[in-house]
Amino acid sequence: MPYPKLTSDFVHLHVHSMYSLLNAVPTPKELAATAKADSQDALAITDAGALYGAIDFYKACTKEEIKPIIGLDAFLAPRTRFDKEVNIDRPRSRLVLLAKTFKGYQNLIQLVTDSNLNGFYYRPRLDEELLAKYKEDLVCIIPSFAGEVAQALKDINPDKAAERLDWYRNTFGENCYLEISHHPEIFDHEENQKRIIDLANKTETPLVAAHDVYYLKPGDRLARETMIKIQSGGVVDTTADHDGGENFSFTTQAEMKKWFADTPEAINNTVKIAEQCNVEIEIGTHWYFPNYIIESGKTPDDELKDMAYKGVAWRKHDITDKVIKERIDYELEVIKNKGYSTYFLAVGDLLREARERGIYTTIRGSVAGSYATYVLGITNVDPLEYKLPFERFLNPERPSAPDIDMDFADNRRDEIIEYAKEKYGADKVAQIGTFGTMMAKAAVRDVARALGHSYSTGDRISKLIPLGAQGFPMTIDRAIEIEPELAELYKKDAESREVIDLAKQIEGRVRHLGVHAAGVVIAPEPLNQFVPIQPDSKTGKSITQYEMHSVGEDGVGLLKFDFLGIKNLAILADAVKRVKKIRNIDIDIEDIPLDDQTTFDMLARGETMGLFQLNGTGMTSFLKQLKPTTIHDINAMVALYRPGPMEMIPQYIERKHNPTLVSYLDPRLEEILDRSYGVITYQDDVMMTSIKLAGYSWLEADKLRKAMGKKVPEIMAAEKEKLFNGFIEHGMTEA
Repeated sequence: MPYPKLTSDFVHLHVHSMYSLLNAVPTPKELAATAKADSQDALAITDAGALYGAIDFYKACTKEEIKPIIGLDAFLAPRTRFDKEVNIDRPRSRLVLLAKTFKGYQNLIQLVTDSNLNGFYYRPRLDEELLAKYKEDLVCIIPSFAGEVAQALKDINPDKAAERLDWYRNTFGENCYLEISHHPEIFDHEENQKRIIDLANKTETPLVAAHDVYYLKPGDRLARETMIKIQSGGVVDTTADHDGGENFSFTTQAEMKKWFADTPEAINNTVKIAEQCNVEIEIGTHWYFPNYIIESGKTPDDELKDMAYKGVAWRKHDITDKVIKERIDYELEVIKNKGYSTYFLAVGDLLREARERGIYTTIRGSVAGSYATYVLGITNVDPLEYKLPFERFLNPERPSAPDIDMDFADNRRDEIIEYAKEKYGADKVAQIGTFGTMMAKAAVRDVARALGHSYSTGDRISKLIPLGAQGFPMTIDRAIEIEPELAELYKKDAESREVIDLAKQIEGRVRHLGVHAAGVVIAPEPLNQFVPIQPDSKTGKSITQYEMHSVGEDGVGLLKFDFLGIKNLAILADAVKRVKKIRNIDIDIEDIPLDDQTTFDMLARGETMGLFQLNGTGMTSFLKQLKPTTIHDINAMVALYRPGPMEMIPQYIERKHNPTLVSYLDPRLEEILDRSYGVITYQDDVMMTSIKLAGYSWLEADKLRKAMGKKVPEIMAAEKEKLFNGFIEHGMTEA
């Protein structure tokens, strides 16, 4: 869909977000909102050497109905990107590149990937060869500070300036611009801008105005300087004028027009360039699956169906049984209609390879509700026996992709990732990047140190900030609300207040890129056609610059494969080997009985040391009280042993030992809760209750499940009202 014609008089084309790691303050959402507030209907992002925030920025701008312009503030090697001599190749210049089309956006990805994989030397660097190779559909803006032309002019070397400008003009043609900026507060900058303007006039090179944004308001300068010192380990000069000094804030259209009244063409060209930049990224519209080769030549749908039908017999089930036939056909039809057959084939292949290599593996999560995965050998739990709904895993009404968490023995997990690279191509497989952020406790410690305060200052404040819950990190503002001692310290101690106020400005900002604990992407084509890639700083292995949401469902559509390394599986494998070595007994883990009384007796005695999810003082105590007699008891304890549901454990134990206590608010609940003694234990219980008793659809039930997981008060209140109304409409009465 074409973008509407712009109405702005000026567009910011040189802008840094928090994804210029520890060098800029604003989030993409804040940038988009600030542009919107000034009636700027287009905005660029040009983070330093990376595209980390491109998708986040694209979505933020789209939400604000602002045209997003994807760009890059690139580092240039003085010679080639392969030259890395200390005294020669560390200096570098900068270049702003903006994508005009989707092809231009893909070229930015290529440039960023190559600069990281091949050109990294203190920073990811481009060179002339790369720029010439991937120049198509890119706007080139030579910066007014660190651009080669500006640097040469500042050094009073007009010949070199003309020579470098000539190269850029020959390479980028009419897409080449010279940037000018307004910074009278910086020594000699205005004089150098005059030199740039003179050169532009002589060579008929178009000018473009910019402000090189690093924060939103002039008062945010100290926050940026603090972030820089956190990165470098230095100390902020607190005697400097942080309000009246250098200004790299988000300026308004009016300010820019006033400053560049003598060069209106530089202002007009910002809009001209913005009109030419029309990148449209398809967000969440379709999925890209691995190029899984089917030797039989069948379609993925037919191959999956054949394998599933054979799997029914392999599981010693009868395909003519009406319940089984209807269930497998229903699941296969849903998988087919959603286009996910290739994904299931690929997952099955990875797990078969692991088992053939003797690597212990298992599957966790809602996929246990799929009978198709059971007969395909992906899972080992019969959902019919345990009454597990398929829709909890793959909802026909929900567009979300399937999510199969594959657990592998942690000491052999990398073998299967390497197998995926061998099968699909190393350039098509990478681990997913994840961002480490400055959370409340760390932020106050970092800020205190960067401001030159004693260790005890930051430590004291940090210890007063309570821990957040999993998935709900504690914020500084929230901590002040709930912790009286912290509130008192903030109110009465000026030094602590200075630290806390500054920490709030940088709290939640991205600090570094790491590796997702499990996520791997497998693409049908080389990954650098979809996402930028860089090496992990610790292992050197390829990781995506986009985090999992930007990579997957809420981004470019690469399906995430979860390869989890589980230590207990390695321990289990070692235990089996030891039994064979010491007692000469062969043990097949898949044939371990689930009703072994000796095992239940051990758990009842509290002998849980080393048992995955069952060890620990609290769990052991509950198991001793429970005295489990079925696998269902163990399943329930694992599900209930978490904040919130844990309160129901005593009731579960009481009802197990005294069945007369079991009761149901409505007779229809018995078929849902009979195995858990009437206690709502699983998310599935919540979903089935809302469907059976409140008339919910699977989509509505899934929304309720997510709301309960996120615990957002406003959403919870709305869902509670809807659920209660549904109960009443479907036969229940108010107590």
